[in-house]
Amino acid sequence: MAAASASASTQCFNSRLPLTDNCHSYPRHGGSSILRLQLSQIPKSLSLSSSSSSIGGAVERKDHIPQRSSFAQTAAVRHLVGSVTATQGLRFAVVVARFNEIITKQLLEGALTTFKNYSIQEEDVDVVWVPGSFEIGVAAQRLGSLGRYHAILCIGAVIRGDTTHYDAVANSAASGVLSAGLKSGVPCVFGVLTCDNMEQALNRAGGKSGNKGAETALTARSFIHTSLVSTQAKHQITGSDCIHEKGSLKLHSTLPPSPSLLITNSQQSQTPTLLFPPAKQSVAAIVFGDGHESQLYPLTKRRSQGAIPIAANYRLIDSVVSNCISSNINHIYALTQFNFTSLNSHLSRAYSGVGLGNEGFVEVIAAYQSPGNNGWFQGTADAVRRCLWVLEEYPMTEFLVLPGHHLYRMDYQKLLKAHRDNKAHITVAASIARKLHDPGFGFLDVNSENQVVEFRLKLEGKPVNVVSAKSSRESKDTAQNSMTSMGIYLINRDIMKRLLEEDFPKANEFASEVIPGAISIGMKVQAYGFDGYWEDMRNIEAFYQANMQSTKDADVGYNFYDRESPVYTLRRCLPPTHITDDCVITNSVIGDGCILNGCRIKDTVIGTRTRIGDGAMIEDSVIMGSTIYQYQSQTEGGEKRKVPIGIGEHTFVRKAIIDKNARIGKNVKIMNKDKAQEADREAKGYVIRDGIVVVVRSAVIPDGTVL
Repeated sequence: MAAASASASTQCFNSRLPLTDNCHSYPRHGGSSILRLQLSQIPKSLSLSSSSSSIGGAVERKDHIPQRSSFAQTAAVRHLVGSVTATQGLRFAVVVARFNEIITKQLLEGALTTFKNYSIQEEDVDVVWVPGSFEIGVAAQRLGSLGRYHAILCIGAVIRGDTTHYDAVANSAASGVLSAGLKSGVPCVFGVLTCDNMEQALNRAGGKSGNKGAETALTARSFIHTSLVSTQAKHQITGSDCIHEKGSLKLHSTLPPSPSLLITNSQQSQTPTLLFPPAKQSVAAIVFGDGHESQLYPLTKRRSQGAIPIAANYRLIDSVVSNCISSNINHIYALTQFNFTSLNSHLSRAYSGVGLGNEGFVEVIAAYQSPGNNGWFQGTADAVRRCLWVLEEYPMTEFLVLPGHHLYRMDYQKLLKAHRDNKAHITVAASIARKLHDPGFGFLDVNSENQVVEFRLKLEGKPVNVVSAKSSRESKDTAQNSMTSMGIYLINRDIMKRLLEEDFPKANEFASEVIPGAISIGMKVQAYGFDGYWEDMRNIEAFYQANMQSTKDADVGYNFYDRESPVYTLRRCLPPTHITDDCVITNSVIGDGCILNGCRIKDTVIGTRTRIGDGAMIEDSVIMGSTIYQYQSQTEGGEKRKVPIGIGEHTFVRKAIIDKNARIGKNVKIMNKDKAQEADREAKGYVIRDGIVVVVRSAVIPDGTVL
């Protein structure tokens, strides 16, 4: 892997495309790179002159074409005599995953050899390396949107024996490549090799079973060649979309047009000029998958906060991403660091084009180390500072910083309007419905114009760590009101750069350093009052209550059923929940694909694929479900296997949270029999927080146990 991430110049196969002029190789995820190409290099049109023409890449002289009185007849003859194998002028990009590099290198070699065999020049092929299959679709979409390639090859290798979440990776790669082609309008050829073991992969990467990379290249070349020839023949014979002028025939390019309102030509600067960005594309959202200090353990033992399941079918981060989609914010970056595997998988699979339009995306940027930064992200501000090179890729005017583990519904366009109307440098969303809330985000003292005049932060559990900042601006009145910061910040792009790189280059956190610092140096910081439901999931009790409210008919809590502002999540191909006729279910939420046999369920959230046995009783609880269906053969052998995934017969559960893939045996009682408020019994498969029993993920509770 070290050799694979050598110098930036090796990332680009095109020998005539120096990184200093036409492309940039940026470090991503531990040293790998992604290619950046300037929009000024997008070809504007394909041209055929009267003296020579290019059909499928073949060049023909005028004297080879019989003279015809009809333009259509002449065009038809020129088409028929054209070469069917020449490929002059075709450009390809190849996106290659570094994961399983011993395989993907051979696949890449096969693709490049095939290109060479079909006379495709080296300078017409660009190679981009990405960390793994999750990132293939993102890179392919970006390259396709540049408009300079006729096709994009996507090469990777997913091996079941080496990948614990094999299906998730394979499905994500497939959906990502499909989405990239649909969004960019450029054919993206899926060449990701999926095998059961390494031996099989080696055979498909150059052994006795051929080379998947070569097959992918051949498919791309054949598809594009056929498409171009048929498109040109159509134009020539029908004359549609053609301009016949001074003996020349000019065809409109079959490549996607360059983005609207971008002005560039040979007489202008190589940097595209944006007249004004479309309203929905002027703001980029930055979503953090983790909170400042999580008190949701053990739910966060193997996942980040944003990935915690809620209300049977959703993840916490779905609420925030759905707010962005409903608010027409379609450039969304998710910054992740701790236990990010589950969250990254969910985001890449769930939001491949959902409501995001042709230009939109949800891009995961995982914490990485580079030669200039050997450590991980030190906080929210440090993470944004180190990712500015990605965030500045599009001509945004503001950045919207969002915690990814909060539950609320907000129209960010109203926040944006207030920010612009007030000509603010920073706008902080503040809750006016619940003034005494999570102290980790701070309290804002505002004047009658909602301008922040003082900021106070007292970190929970650390009474000596108090941050206070007063604005150096003169306040127009003395009347002040106090609000609770929600940790949501709308910051002007140039202000973000100045704060992170010039004013506070060592600051790690927005809440405790950057926002108070901006107030203290006199920047205009406004508060945006929000009076709707908001829960920041600060602890187990808050998470439990949010789930319980989802089971109520009353108009309280978060509404997961709002048609005007739906909550998006991963689409699962699961069967309907099966409920036997002797079940009794009241005031409960049941997820997809459950199997409920003769049980009684009351005021409970039942997650996907949950199996509950005969005679079981579940009350006031959150059952997160499981990630797999367990067959009878899987329960044989070994003590752990004797208890299947799910809840056994005649088991009683009250006021508990059962994490995924837990194995609860028969005749078990989970009821906090000692009425404890706190208890650490993780070695036995459970803990107690705020009087709530939390059974940890994949725990085994034997038959007859009483908790």
